[in-house]
Amino acid sequence: MNDLVQQFGLDFPAASWLPQVLTVIAGVIVINVGAHYLLRHIEKLVGRTAAIWDDALVKAARKPLTLILWVLGAVYASRIVHQHSGTPVPDFVNPTRDALIIAALAWFLWRLIGYAARSILMRSTETSKPVDRTTVEAMSRLGRIIVAVLAVLVILQNLGFSISGVLAFGGIGGIAVGFAAKDMLANFFGGLTIYMDRPFVVGEWIRSPDKEIEGTVEYIGWRHTRVRAFNKNPIYVPNALFTTIVVENPTRMTNRRIKETIGIRYADLDKMAAIVADVKAMLQAHPEIDADATLIVNFNQFAVSSLDFFIYTFTKTVEWMHYHEVKQDVLLKIAAIIQAHGAELAFPTRTLHIEADSSEAQAAG
Repeated sequence: MNDLVQQFGLDFPAASWLPQVLTVIAGVIVINVGAHYLLRHIEKLVGRTAAIWDDALVKAARKPLTLILWVLGAVYASRIVHQHSGTPVPDFVNPTRDALIIAALAWFLWRLIGYAARSILMRSTETSKPVDRTTVEAMSRLGRIIVAVLAVLVILQNLGFSISGVLAFGGIGGIAVGFAAKDMLANFFGGLTIYMDRPFVVGEWIRSPDKEIEGTVEYIGWRHTRVRAFNKNPIYVPNALFTTIVVENPTRMTNRRIKETIGIRYADLDKMAAIVADVKAMLQAHPEIDADATLIVNFNQFAVSSLDFFIYTFTKTVEWMHYHEVKQDVLLKIAAIIQAHGAELAFPTRTLHIEADSSEAQAAG
């Protein structure tokens, strides 16, 4: 019977190390279950606080902690097996253990950054406190990249690779890649400039007088920015372009301007001063006009077929549709003031003077 068991390789159930290994596995399972319920309880407690980082810390620790416990348990069980068999532990076990633990810690930091960013954005929505979504997402991406790069370098160093050699190789390779993908790198640094300087964020209206770009920013990536034009077409702009062009951000304007020239007839010259004074008083008293900003109403010029005065003022609102309602109200009130003074708005006219012939004039005399 023993020969049959050995022939089929079924002698491991009788091995002396099996009870200890099973005990280690059972211990790891019990510790994992206990850690799971403990973290759940802690998560409920920290969920009652106003802090953000404690919630993110507990949520981020769950899966990496499980991985670390299983790695340590597997290494310990491997040592038990090799002690009973009288063979030394392979050289790759310890470096592999350290590499997996480093990876688990990097995973924890990766998850911590992600949960923290989501918590910040969610908290800003709940409390209505303004938070720059673009900056939060950019810092989250940058933090994850740093964590990933550092984790790879530390793992390589732990596995016996020379970091200096890797960095040197990376420098040479980086030069080659830089020449091959300079446009991509230019877009990357252009995106970084947008994230740092924040000339615009998602949801704002931008336009460029240098290029035919105008619309609402929908997405800011590392390579391109997506702008939704007012005809609803998407415009994909390489980020490098924003470092070389002028970008206007009308969303951040403080007021909208009303600048109009209005003409009355030459026959109403004697009424011009009173009309200008009344229009100016009306604008100063208008509830939608910012009286603290520049406000000008003046007779401007003797035009071809009209006497022109201009108004130059600013509305309190910056909202596009409401601005046009205010402008309409202002223009209608100006028209009413002109009519109240018995004057009329001018329109292009031409007067033809015909001189009588001298012979006909003598005959008539």
